[in-house]
Amino acid sequence: MNMKFNGLPAADTAIVYVRTVAVADLPTELQSQVGDLAQVYAVHRPDGARVALVADRKLAFALARENDLAPVSVH
Repeated sequence: MNMKFNGLPAADTAIVYVRTVAVADLPTELQSQVGDLAQVYAVHRPDGARVALVADRKLAFALARENDLAPVSVH
């Protein structure tokens, strides 16, 4: 079956992965900047490099889309 879908990225490089991260798992210097949050959301490139940390999932997806990237949840 060969169907085209609108809204899918043209290449793998346009995909980023969004996942939750426990603040306790972050380096100490980042933990002090987070405030009272127990978890944050990380945005990663396909090669695993973290490109952003944000306070909530909605913001992570908005950030990715604003930069012409296609966010995908990682469980």
